[in-house]
Amino acid sequence: MTEKTSHDSGDAAGVPVILSNEPGSFAWGVLAKRHPALIQQVRDAFPYGRQQHEALDTLLDEITNGVIEPLAPGEHDRERWEDWGQEHFGRSWHDAPFLWAESYFYRRLLGAVGYFGSGPWQGVDPFAPFKRAELRGEAVEEELRALDALASVPAHERAAALLHASLWGNRADLGFRVSAGEPAAGDAAASALVADDSALLWQLLPVGGSSTVAVVADNAGRELIPDLILIDHLLEQRHAEQVVLHLKPYPYYVSDAMTADVVDCLRRLTEAPGQAGAIGDRLWKAMAAGSLEVRTHPFFCAPLPYEDMPEDLRGEFESATLTLLKGDLNYRRLVGDRLWGATASFADLTAYFPGAVAALRTLKSDVIVGLEQEVLDGLERSGAAWRTSGTHALIQVRR
Repeated sequence: MTEKTSHDSGDAAGVPVILSNEPGSFAWGVLAKRHPALIQQVRDAFPYGRQQHEALDTLLDEITNGVIEPLAPGEHDRERWEDWGQEHFGRSWHDAPFLWAESYFYRRLLGAVGYFGSGPWQGVDPFAPFKRAELRGEAVEEELRALDALASVPAHERAAALLHASLWGNRADLGFRVSAGEPAAGDAAASALVADDSALLWQLLPVGGSSTVAVVADNAGRELIPDLILIDHLLEQRHAEQVVLHLKPYPYYVSDAMTADVVDCLRRLTEAPGQAGAIGDRLWKAMAAGSLEVRTHPFFCAPLPYEDMPEDLRGEFESATLTLLKGDLNYRRLVGDRLWGATASFADLTAYFPGAVAALRTLKSDVIVGLEQEVLDGLERSGAAWRTSGTHALIQVRR
């Protein structure tokens, strides 16, 4: 992948936006392969009627053979999407910015299955079967059992383990391999970090500091469980007085977390034995007491960078001691979905963000900034697809 190396500041001029029109690229693969496969998976997961099947067929044909069509007249958010996508309609899906095209695909998929309509499929999450199957899996069972061993570990080691568990999401088991005398999150997890500002993260959240932490969630299921466990640790160990968990207002991408997913995860925790059950009970009570609050905002489902966030959301983040952004999509929106040089300054590119911000991200797309040149050189020499394979991760913080 060609990247601009001359732009090591927050100036986006001349730094190309990522498109999906280069065959073989990661972005091209998402639109050309992942999206058609997802249409089939959603189709198979529900006993949809003829109307939904015909709409899914139309969408599949459009993304593979056609051009981007606007939302139908009468759709509740047609004007908003016309504003966001006026220059993209009538063009190939592959020629639109990758971030926009991905986002619009999911909006169109929801429309095809009747999520926003007035019929019987209104409000039925097309991704719910995938999320719930993951929660019922043996992997979650093992990870919850492993919490019992963590209970006797010193608090600072437990904090590091839970931070890594939240970071890795569906590789959460790496974060739980902790016992007295071992490295905080295991050598495997530590060596796969391309950047690690975790020490600064904890400095920003001193014990008893009356901090408010905003957590912008990414995925549901097996990733949201360790996020909730980390939130419990922040509250229980008094790193935070209040945590505000920001969620999607409706399904977005395959497994993004909504309020219903938080409820499912809390029930999964409370029904578990041992430490997991105790954590679930504490979180349930924290919700009632207001020390854990869930909020949502339409902007979390917008195809826009955080630099374009509305004033009300900016105010929420400004009032937080630290905003913790989870996952790959939030990272792309935080720094801008462009072909930045990998050594471009994370601090400069996030200088617009209201207040201290931390990114916890497993690498699953091309965008990356804030790397040391030596680290970048080593990664490039490896020959691995380290940017997109989910084998590497980062913790980046700007105070």
